[in-house]
Amino acid sequence: MFEAAEVGRKVSKAEYKAQVPHLRSELLDAQQALRAARFPVIVLFAGVDTAGKGETVNLLNEWMDPRWIVTRGYTDPSSEELERPRLWRYWRDLPPHGRIALFLSAWYSFPVRARVAGRLSSAEFDARLAQIAAFERALTDDGVVILKFWMHLSKAAQKKRLKAFEQDPHQRWRVTKDQWKHWRMFDKFVATADRAIRRTSTDQAPWHIVEGADERYRALTIGTVLRDAIRGGLARPRLQTGSSRRRASPAIRSGDAARTIDRIDREFNVLDNLDLDQRLSDSRFDVKVAEHQSRLNLLQRRARQKGVSTIVVIEGWDAAGKGGAIRRVTGALDARDYQVIPIAAPTDEERAHHYLWRFWRHLSRAGRITIFDRSWYGRVLVERVESLAAESEWMRAYGEITQFEEQLVAHGILLVKFWLHISKDEQLRRFRERGRTTYKQWKITDEDWRNRARWADYTVAVNDMVARTSTRIAPWTLVEANDKNFARVKVLRTVADRLAARLG
Repeated sequence: MFEAAEVGRKVSKAEYKAQVPHLRSELLDAQQALRAARFPVIVLFAGVDTAGKGETVNLLNEWMDPRWIVTRGYTDPSSEELERPRLWRYWRDLPPHGRIALFLSAWYSFPVRARVAGRLSSAEFDARLAQIAAFERALTDDGVVILKFWMHLSKAAQKKRLKAFEQDPHQRWRVTKDQWKHWRMFDKFVATADRAIRRTSTDQAPWHIVEGADERYRALTIGTVLRDAIRGGLARPRLQTGSSRRRASPAIRSGDAARTIDRIDREFNVLDNLDLDQRLSDSRFDVKVAEHQSRLNLLQRRARQKGVSTIVVIEGWDAAGKGGAIRRVTGALDARDYQVIPIAAPTDEERAHHYLWRFWRHLSRAGRITIFDRSWYGRVLVERVESLAAESEWMRAYGEITQFEEQLVAHGILLVKFWLHISKDEQLRRFRERGRTTYKQWKITDEDWRNRARWADYTVAVNDMVARTSTRIAPWTLVEANDKNFARVKVLRTVADRLAARLG
């Protein structure tokens, strides 16, 4: 694969000087146009040592307006980063719409190095590459433009450059013992990189292999590819967003057979199997709450000592009692050990990123509990039903969500998901009660009544959500919530049971 990047391509000084002003002007024009676009551009730089990665990043910041460029160089993860899933720090640094990100030694660097050093087996390496490919696919499906540059030198050219740096007192600082170590492992390093590139170069996130021996050639090559990629992104059909999307409910399909399936989906679903008549008396409730809160408190202390994090997702109908269930869980915990994240409509900053970005940001350090009052499932619930997401967006979200949750669990995080279910009649009773009670009136809004009018559509969406995202490692717990006492105890008991099982 790399032979074509070892032929000695060069650009003369005169030709370089002639082309650079025009290319810089085009890059600046493209960057300014990008600022008004609804997608960002991510540029990854990887490759052999001394092939010009850092110099190229510096040059692009010089050629373009650095105020609209996010530049990140990654080293070994910190203790804070190690306490979260591997991709957390990259999700955290994703650029918003309209920006360009230049990433050095990002998500490919560490798997390649670990494989070369023998810390990853071939199967583990391929699994990491598959995870990376899924990550990039989620971004490109959301409109992100991804460019990946492998900066290459032949083994002889790399040795020559290392020696030249060592002999120059002003460049000696560039050469480290690790670079010579990497040079001695050149063949293995390049073979591993070859495997990574072949498995992750896609039409939406392609690799570009650039010969790095001549700085003028690599600068013009990368600048040209970047300019063309921005232009290509700007020329794409505009992604449907917000009110520009078709307003008809995506749950309704055309054709007699499709209408029959929709009718059956609405009449028979997983929620129908729940016994909503289950009750718990006030006296039994007080006993059970005290019992399970005491147990959960002791379990969380052990989890904190062992560095085991817990994420609790609370979803459910409006007025289903999510807040009351959360308060019974937090009542068992030290306030320093948990955080409740209430999820509402995304802010402008959040809308300028992939929809999962805001949830990655809230992942806690090891040993804490994070409770999401509503969650990433909004993409397949309210955004689906209200046509705030195109059908292609919420359909692919099932896979993106399960991949996200797999990464959480693979990192050792306990994930507990609840859907609190009440009957339509019970919801109406609670809505009216809130309207009559002064200190509860803030809880009932016009949006709640509007959502209630779409009960049938939401029922289909919930059924699909449970069917597609209840996995062995992250199952849904459906809670019969017509009786608040019963629901609160079930949530509290389930969290304690799952944490006990996780701790062993």
